[in-house]
Amino acid sequence: MLDAKETLLTLTVASDCTDGFQRFNRSCRIYDLNCKILGMNKIWKGGSMEFPGGGYKINLLRRELERLKDKDDIIIVTDSYDVIYTAGTQEILEKFHQFNANVVFGAEPYCWPNQELASHYPVVSSGKRFLNSGGFIGHARTIYEIITYRSIEDSDDDQLYYTEIYLDSKLRDKWNIKLDHKSVLFHNLNGAQEEVNLIPDNGGKYRLFNEVYQTLPIAVHGNGPTKEVSLNYFGNYLANYWSFNDGCIACKENTIEHLKKDHYPRLSLAIFIHKSAPFTDVFLQRLSNQQYPKDKIDLFLHISIDHHLKDTLVWWKKYSSLYASQELIVPSDKINPSKARNLAMEQCQSSNCEYFFSIENDCMLTNNETFKLLMHYNSTIVSPLLFISGRLWSNFWGAIDQNGYYARSKDYIDIVEGRKRGIWNVPYIRGAYMINKSHLKMPDLAFDEEGDFDMKWCAKMRKSGTFMYVNNMQIFGHLLNLKSYSIDHLHNDLYQIIDNQPDWEAKYIHENYSINLRDDHEIQMPCSDVYWFPVVSEIFCKHLVEEMENFGQWSAGGHKDSRLDGGYENVPTRDIHLKQINLEQQWLYFLQKYIVPIQAKVYPGFYSKGHAFMNFVVRYHPTGQPSLRPHHDASTYTINIALTRAGIDHEGGGCRFLRQNCSVVNTMLGWSLMHPGRLTHYHEGLPTTKGTRYIMVSFIDP
Repeated sequence: MLDAKETLLTLTVASDCTDGFQRFNRSCRIYDLNCKILGMNKIWKGGSMEFPGGGYKINLLRRELERLKDKDDIIIVTDSYDVIYTAGTQEILEKFHQFNANVVFGAEPYCWPNQELASHYPVVSSGKRFLNSGGFIGHARTIYEIITYRSIEDSDDDQLYYTEIYLDSKLRDKWNIKLDHKSVLFHNLNGAQEEVNLIPDNGGKYRLFNEVYQTLPIAVHGNGPTKEVSLNYFGNYLANYWSFNDGCIACKENTIEHLKKDHYPRLSLAIFIHKSAPFTDVFLQRLSNQQYPKDKIDLFLHISIDHHLKDTLVWWKKYSSLYASQELIVPSDKINPSKARNLAMEQCQSSNCEYFFSIENDCMLTNNETFKLLMHYNSTIVSPLLFISGRLWSNFWGAIDQNGYYARSKDYIDIVEGRKRGIWNVPYIRGAYMINKSHLKMPDLAFDEEGDFDMKWCAKMRKSGTFMYVNNMQIFGHLLNLKSYSIDHLHNDLYQIIDNQPDWEAKYIHENYSINLRDDHEIQMPCSDVYWFPVVSEIFCKHLVEEMENFGQWSAGGHKDSRLDGGYENVPTRDIHLKQINLEQQWLYFLQKYIVPIQAKVYPGFYSKGHAFMNFVVRYHPTGQPSLRPHHDASTYTINIALTRAGIDHEGGGCRFLRQNCSVVNTMLGWSLMHPGRLTHYHEGLPTTKGTRYIMVSFIDP
């Protein structure tokens, strides 16, 4: 039975306040463990722990236990950077006493650091056979006798020291040393990751459950390579970090209070345009829309893509002078992407910035509070979650395989789709991330010049024990889909409606389009059963006209037309078909997404397929084709979008409906007429008397 007066002293060794140590320390606080840190802020003398070493830990422990060498106090000793506690004093003591031992060490499936000793271990019928010194518990008196049994150099191996004692049967019996073969107290992950899973308690908080031995270990140790990925994954849930009931508990613990206007931290904004990607102008505009004082931002921009230079320089000329400082590197400077990143961080350090935010041009920030929100949650290195709309492709990996490449974690889909919200410790981030000042002076923060510098950089962070997080507490934006992007056209963004609809819509859909769909909004009807509404933006009209003129192959306006299946056009116009410029499939998508919903509203009861095989831009000019004779369209209904401004770009023009004795002449840029095509709405194109008039026409559901 547990002695009510019995206490537990928790000891660990740590020389630096790393991310791993802070996680360990938090788990101690969560479970109210009386933890003492040995060696903090002192020079580490135990060698590299990737190789045999760590005798320094034993020597520190000797000095600490000198005062307890005659006591029977219970002491638990663990590593810190790669350990998480999952229970408090009472459960630890109860489980320790079940062993009827003076000292209990954790166990693992590998014999380290001397594999030749494996055959000397006692055979076990069930469980892990070999000693691991990352966690042990026992009476102070016995532990002191063990660690003072013989001398050990600081650079010698602590696990080998304990192993040789354990393998001496006389010493093992003398001190009543046992191993925790079935992870009752300690679970060492290396070689035993598949044994465990996360299970929630009644309050939705998680424990680590060993499914093989049906145990709930109280300390989880990410020994060996498991500290870089597996332990971090479990750490996203353990020690009340995240729960089903309360979400991300830890996210609320270390926040920075609301930023005051006069005390915004200095931020270095590093923009990298290294990819051929659509909507560069939208990308840059969204960055300038961030609600953060520009006089607190040092601006660094590196562009290595020639065909994005024009848009970039337009933005730079408009906005760069508003920032505290500016540095622009253009393609002719011949600076490679990894070197540019290092230059950006050097600029940040020289300006004494407190935060560094790096972003690439396939990352769209639609949340104008992104900078402030990332600062608020106060993570070391954190990326806002971004993913391709409608897909699971994101800017983070939840796990990595044995070769360091992508693997899907169990919670990856839940994080991407927002079913679980929090700040998640992950092994890989890219595209957009913020680094706070505590890590900006790290010697290993620089990017390698060769190879996949993102992967190498993330590997360096993992190896150094620096945590990288992805934050999905809010919606921050999305990634662009670069799969179909090409630079074969004058205005390549026009072709991105299918793969990058949100950004296409932001650039090319009329700002008042959504009003059309409101139940309380009545769409204008200038003539009987003719509807008039805003649909595309001014820039869309400009780009489509320029794309057509760049192609330049306007039809002759005669009845013979080889572009049509029958080779004959009954009512010809001077036009270019969208099929000729490879834009028809994208336009059919446009019809289904933006025209069919309005048709359903104004012509209820008809269910349109949104299909059209005649989609074309018409050019009217006084000396070319100024007008069009009366006719019916080969459609169920037709849309006619004005691509130029009446009274400015051209004079005259418009559409007259003969039976209705009604004309629409003051057409508005980006607005569409919608009218029945066959039988009822016999119509003509009125003469254009000056300038050039362009319209976009689709015969829908022929």
